[in-house]
Amino acid sequence: MADYYGQHQHTQHQLQNPTGQQQPRSHKMVKAATAVTAGGSLLLLSGLTLAGTVIALTVATPLLVIFSPVIVPAVITLFMLFSGFLASGGFGVAAISVLSWIYRYVTGKRPPGADQLDHARHKLATKAGEMKDRAQEFGQQHVTGTQQT
Repeated sequence: MADYYGQHQHTQHQLQNPTGQQQPRSHKMVKAATAVTAGGSLLLLSGLTLAGTVIALTVATPLLVIFSPVIVPAVITLFMLFSGFLASGGFGVAAISVLSWIYRYVTGKRPPGADQLDHARHKLATKAGEMKDRAQEFGQQHVTGTQQT
């Protein structure tokens, strides 16, 4: 049993690094001191940030309560104004690009998508012609059907 504890203490004093070599005890102490210093510094900064946030909320809350009847409608108005200008600009850009496309199409410059438009127009014209012919045939059948009875 004494041999087990002796072996266990020996492995605690010297740890292996990733390359498999033994690390001296002083190297472990430097690592621990660095970790404690970094962790403590970050913990201190976290506490200072929390304290600053609490103080800022304590000071700002009464001001927000007093000025909220003015601030909330002002923020809503500014948001609506900004959204309106943004939407107006977007619609303007869309209208200009559509008008530009139509101008290029009418002048024969074949903008992107013109072939698809021509194909769709041809299909619609063909279907419209077929429907016209069917309507005429149906009308003639209906007229001849009523004359026979």
